[in-house]
Amino acid sequence: MEKEMTYEKAVKQLEQIVAKIENGEMDIDSLAKNLKTAKSLVEYCKNKLTETEEEVKKCLDM
Repeated sequence: MEKEMTYEKAVKQLEQIVAKIENGEMDIDSLAKNLKTAKSLVEYCKNKLTETEEEVKKCLDM
């Protein structure tokens, strides 16, 4: 994953992986690699959303 990953970049990359899978553009050899990448991207997005939610709650509680 990129050093300067943003939530938007992660989502876009996930969308590209899903589109390739849905369109049958991915061969079996790259499928496993891309699924591992997708898993990492989903985890990154989930963590980013959780962090943001916590920050918003802190701001609202002030």
